[in-house]
Amino acid sequence: MMKPSVSFVKIGQHSIRYLEAGNSKKTIVLLHGLGASAERWLPIMPYLSSKYRVIVPDIIGFGYSDKPVTNYTIKFFMEFLSNFLDQMSIEKTMMVGSSLGGRILIDYAIYHQNIEKVVLVSPAINDESSPALQSYIQAALHPAFEDVKKAFAMISGENDKVDDEIIIEFINRMNLPNSKMAFLATLMGLKKEIITQEKLAQLVTPTLLVWGKEDQVIPISNADKFNGFVKNFRYHIMDGCGHAPFAEKPELFSKIMLEFLKEK
Repeated sequence: MMKPSVSFVKIGQHSIRYLEAGNSKKTIVLLHGLGASAERWLPIMPYLSSKYRVIVPDIIGFGYSDKPVTNYTIKFFMEFLSNFLDQMSIEKTMMVGSSLGGRILIDYAIYHQNIEKVVLVSPAINDESSPALQSYIQAALHPAFEDVKKAFAMISGENDKVDDEIIIEFINRMNLPNSKMAFLATLMGLKKEIITQEKLAQLVTPTLLVWGKEDQVIPISNADKFNGFVKNFRYHIMDGCGHAPFAEKPELFSKIMLEFLKEK
């Protein structure tokens, strides 16, 4: 399986990095979480790229994309996503969002009609913090090796062994200019925009909600907010998984997601 290509695209004054794999006419866009990068999705890209053109941006403010000094609100991220899709000439697409990416995707799908199906993975709809989230914030703002290792172990489910390369890559990214600023600004933006069940009720795009049963960052109890409010959605719990089931059990996650995406 070929490695994804790495490219950059200009959106306004900002340089945005993205990974791409597959050459299908059908496109799927993956959105990573807070403090992450496009590489977070690498474990599932081989499974998807045989059926879809897979586009994975470093969301503005994260990874190796530009990190402007601005207010990192949901509206700001929605405008980025809209401009990114336009620049990439993507008119219709499926979209997957994890954590922060899922939170952005909820709003985007409500206000835009070019999303055919939505997959939300532990979306950041929590209005309370957790010890795992606090550990992750600490690791991002003061990225010492042992602190990052501890945070990533808490994020994981049953397999809490974290590859040193992932830890070092995270430390390198968080030490880039403006990384900590963008991280904190995004946290503050999320706190000001707590999602309501009335807002979730506006999500009519066919949606698959996937949650790791052992998620300590955004506990699975948050999934209850969807019940009775989001009409056109499926829900799947992944046993033995934490906050990123697509990275912990990529083959199983891909199977679940692909079955949903191919449904009429």
